[in-house]
Amino acid sequence: MKVTIVTFPGSNCDRDCIYVMRDILSCDVNNVFHKESTLGSCDAVIVPGGFSYGDYLRAGALAKYSPIMGDIKRFAEQGGLVIGICNGFQILCEVGLLPGALVRNRSVRFISRNVQLRVENNDTVFTTAYEEGQQLWIPMAHAEGNYVAGEKTIHELEESGRVIFRYTGPEREDVLDGNPNGSINAIAGIMNEQGNVLGMMPHPERASDIRVGGTDGLGVFQSMIVSIQQNSPLATISA
Repeated sequence: MKVTIVTFPGSNCDRDCIYVMRDILSCDVNNVFHKESTLGSCDAVIVPGGFSYGDYLRAGALAKYSPIMGDIKRFAEQGGLVIGICNGFQILCEVGLLPGALVRNRSVRFISRNVQLRVENNDTVFTTAYEEGQQLWIPMAHAEGNYVAGEKTIHELEESGRVIFRYTGPEREDVLDGNPNGSINAIAGIMNEQGNVLGMMPHPERASDIRVGGTDGLGVFQSMIVSIQQNSPLATISA
């Protein structure tokens, strides 16, 4: 499996993603800088977390104008697998590959801690390694992770099974409902209508090695690999 991982000015999780895909899962990894205009031949693209362009204006607002985003849009529109993690999720919303937006956390504070997620739909190319309803512990680290969208969009996401991950805890003195950032319906991750683009705020790449605390996030990347190996129609797409 060939994976392209994009680096923006301010990315800080690109190296984590490279480590997981190359050193743990033995994928062929290509690291592309945001100023490049083409992704090259690949099976999947990862838009990693961080603080692209310092989160000026708002998170992801400037990154959507990076030259590489044109080819990422083309790749996704042709059925290529794309996952945006944290800042990557924000960027994918800004560029229109996913609906809605990520705004300031309900607490108006930066949150960095492990959170519990429930797998809401395991019948996707990103979640077949999990059981439906499975509880995962995944780290989160963001100030603008509060997912918002119009009532119609939320209804469509819920009814079509495109809410992939949902926050379920832990409950704390400052988070009585177990929803750490105030996202509508406790949404932690969503998928596009075609089922080939995933955005999630928690960091699965930071929960993919037992030496750093757990492997609950590894299933996201394993599911992607399996979907490619099984000759999914979402196969290698050349630039």
